[in-house]
Amino acid sequence: MTVAKARRTQLLSTYGVGSLFPSETTSYMIAGIHEWKARDADLISEPRLARSLGVSELKAPPAGSKRKRDIPVIRFPITQVCPSCRRIDSIGKLSNDREVARCSCEKRTELSPFRLVIACTRGHIDEFPYFRWLHQGQDGGSEHTMHLRAQGRTSSLADLELTCTCGVQPRTLDGSAGPMALAEFGKCAGRRPWLGPDESQHCEETPRAVQRGASNVWLPAVRSAISIPPYSQALAKFVDRHWVSLGDPEAVTPALLRNLAEYSRRFSVQQIEAELERRRGEAFDDLLTEEALRRQEYAALVEGRQQESLDDDFVCQERDVPVDFEHLISDVRKVTRLREVRALYGFTRLDDNEENLCALSPDKTHWLPAIEVIGEGVFIAFHRDALEDWAQESFPVERWNLFKKVAGPALQRPDERAVTGLIRVALHTFAHVVIDQLSLEAGYPAASLRERLYVDDTGMAGVLIYTASSDSAGSLGGVASQAETERLGPALTEGLARMSWCSADPVCIESQGAGADAMNLAACHACVLLPETSCELGNRYLDRALLFGTPEDGHEDHGLFSEALESI
Repeated sequence: MTVAKARRTQLLSTYGVGSLFPSETTSYMIAGIHEWKARDADLISEPRLARSLGVSELKAPPAGSKRKRDIPVIRFPITQVCPSCRRIDSIGKLSNDREVARCSCEKRTELSPFRLVIACTRGHIDEFPYFRWLHQGQDGGSEHTMHLRAQGRTSSLADLELTCTCGVQPRTLDGSAGPMALAEFGKCAGRRPWLGPDESQHCEETPRAVQRGASNVWLPAVRSAISIPPYSQALAKFVDRHWVSLGDPEAVTPALLRNLAEYSRRFSVQQIEAELERRRGEAFDDLLTEEALRRQEYAALVEGRQQESLDDDFVCQERDVPVDFEHLISDVRKVTRLREVRALYGFTRLDDNEENLCALSPDKTHWLPAIEVIGEGVFIAFHRDALEDWAQESFPVERWNLFKKVAGPALQRPDERAVTGLIRVALHTFAHVVIDQLSLEAGYPAASLRERLYVDDTGMAGVLIYTASSDSAGSLGGVASQAETERLGPALTEGLARMSWCSADPVCIESQGAGADAMNLAACHACVLLPETSCELGNRYLDRALLFGTPEDGHEDHGLFSEALESI
């Protein structure tokens, strides 16, 4: 039996529910969480994030060497190809056994899954209609034996040719991946195999053929939260671990509280009772939004917190602002320890429009899969009034109007002021500059760092740069040490000066509608673009010109950091 392995973090970011998991010569799809053995999963304590997602628990994906702790999968796609005889059909017909992926031909060769599947923007996925593609929409029959032959010239779809024993004219797969290539075969069948073999729903979309391993076959919807006081403290985490028993007030007896206090060996009955009252009061509050989560975290970061015990998950120490940036930066924090929890609450296909979010189970569950990351970082807060004054000048307004022209309505959030949207783009680009510089100063690869933006209409204006790796490199202190004033000032100066010019200029600085979905202005891989894991906005909404200005028409002095660079 083949055992496919993946890290827990991959079950949220790469191979989550509904995704295709390659394993040696075959391919699987991760089943819905209703099939997972939730009792074997470890509880992850983060009540704020659980409340924001409308569940009572977050759990790490089951993992271990025992078979009972495995993540269930289904074989997908069923369409297979024999590398020896080149027949193409379902696994059951090629091997005469649906459980064995080995062809029944003389060579008994292991079967390979077909390269293409079909999907629609509503998240449905199905087998590629290879028979109808060759036979111009006709249904199959027992008298047909089909083959998929590679002409050996290239690895493109045009090199793969379908043939049939019925004598129909051979046809390559060239053009099958076009947006409307399958329109003649009807609408999407609405299949959702990760929820069950017969799960489907009505769909009016036109399906599209995509490569089985393409990145847009599965796009995760992940929400994260930073553990902040009091949730990051030992008492809150202890109560959360036993919340199943303590959530019902009628079930909490004096004897139970005494037993818990004795079990903990550090908390009194009175402390546990006080935490229970606070937690129950939150349980009846309105559902936390992602914006509310950010506001709470921003307030905690600005307030700061010294380490009180060794198991604190949030330690945030105040540091002086570098002199050359005091007119823009209001606060700097050295975050020597933080804990981030990321939860998967759905996924999409082909595009990341959350209006088409796919469910992880047929019915709503009380839990969602999540992982936790322990790390450290640097937090930088800005003077909001200084940012707003700058955002109302003519040059930033011109760049914002150009942004709206190329990016359209997706640029700004509903009911948000244009000034806030402009500030978000500027701070987002600044965060990319800092990550790029810290990867040089602290010795971390850029993919191990991550940004978290704090910008809204209530007055937030800050960025948190922190380690995003779940291994030991995430807590070595290399990033947090850069918050020291004597290091942060020169790092910001060097990073901004280096990014003020790009090796692709003047093409880069004059770009309009560049990058993913044409939602960038002056941004390219030679300057501010980062690995996808580091940017929470998918390398979109970036404009280097907002930070440094543009060389034409005397605008080089109107960037957000133009004055800081001139004074150095």
